[in-house]
Amino acid sequence: MNTDEKWLDEISANQKIIQFNFKEVWRYKDLLFLFVKRDLITVYKQTVLGPLWYLIQPLLTSVIFTLIFNDIAGIDTGSIPPFLFNLAGITTWNYFKECLTATSDTFKKNENIFGKVYFPRIIMPLSVIVSNLLKFGIQLLVLLVFYIYYALSGYDIQPSLTLAFFPLLVVCMGMLGLGLGMIISSMVTKYRDLTFLVSFGVQLLMYMSAVVYPLSLIKEKLAEYAWVVEYNPMAHVIEMARYMLLNEGTIVLSNIIFTSLFTILILLFGIVIFNKTEKTFIDTI
Repeated sequence: MNTDEKWLDEISANQKIIQFNFKEVWRYKDLLFLFVKRDLITVYKQTVLGPLWYLIQPLLTSVIFTLIFNDIAGIDTGSIPPFLFNLAGITTWNYFKECLTATSDTFKKNENIFGKVYFPRIIMPLSVIVSNLLKFGIQLLVLLVFYIYYALSGYDIQPSLTLAFFPLLVVCMGMLGLGLGMIISSMVTKYRDLTFLVSFGVQLLMYMSAVVYPLSLIKEKLAEYAWVVEYNPMAHVIEMARYMLLNEGTIVLSNIIFTSLFTILILLFGIVIFNKTEKTFIDTI
């Protein structure tokens, strides 16, 4: 046998700490799309309303938030109709939430597949990020319908010129959800209790992310505790999204830099933890 012969593929446990092999992921792109298709089909399989749940959830949530936080609590949304204000925040938040919660259980949910066949493990959480883009797109269309309705009803609303950068904001949300999800998923292999804490923690995080109120309001009413929201990158993401979509709120350069750096660091740390865990998780899960 010729020992100098080069193999097409070499599987080894000795990997770099930070390894994101774009070439290998690209080679498995067909598998990625299969997982995306599986996610879209199986989630609402054998349900009565099916994909209509993509529309029902943000609409009902926006109605409830409008009644409680605007009609009863009296939170002012400026020149923007409260329902549209809440719908924009909830639609943006939902994409991040779905990315985080779905990727936070990657190892536990796919232990049977991971233990039988090799493929780049990161394809699994990546498929979640991609499949959620379709759901997010559908909800954006709903937002557009109500946007047009309120515009035709005489409300002075218009998108900001920065709307062209909205896809970058979506990428930022996906990367942040992916990074946090991979970190939590890696920890779940040893600490199962985290599974129960994720859904509760996400609910708390929503109220700390300026989803149902303007960021300026928390600075005005609770200045002493405003730092809790200001150091939350998702609060700035929601604020930027509303500014781009509704031209309401502010965009501060320092917040953009903070959110971008935080997202990159979380993603890199998530990749490190994910790569380390995938070598040994099958023995601990």
